[in-house]
Amino acid sequence: MKLVIQRVSRASVAIDGKVKSSIGRGFLVLLGIASDDTVEDVEWLVKKTAALRVFDDEKGVMNLPITAIDGEILVISQFTLMASYKKGNRPSWIHAAPHSIAIPLYELFCSRLGDAIGKPVGTGEFGADMKVELLNDGPVTICMDSRNRE
Repeated sequence: MKLVIQRVSRASVAIDGKVKSSIGRGFLVLLGIASDDTVEDVEWLVKKTAALRVFDDEKGVMNLPITAIDGEILVISQFTLMASYKKGNRPSWIHAAPHSIAIPLYELFCSRLGDAIGKPVGTGEFGADMKVELLNDGPVTICMDSRNRE
């Protein structure tokens, strides 16, 4: 499971020209799910995301987690994070999970992350053609991979 977490001043996702979810200050999370990902991957990434200290404290130092600033989170499914680009120039998504695996893990991730921060997270629509807008704050962008737990 891979995440791209962007600290944002605001973010939204629209489907067919209609805004589905929008947030203020917080995280825009792009979530890629592999076919061999499990609930353990979800749990580890939820814990890391909720505790990630990238918001400024009173001294201007990135030292606070999202819960300390009453931040919001928007989670967007992003199968292209699972791209394999080893051969040639056209990516392959052979490692991306099929819907039968990805949708339950996506929904679990969103639910558990909402529980961890004490409020529901905004979502896109799995498999939809989404238009995502954001105002990056910093910019601060963190990439996480549950297979590479640095």
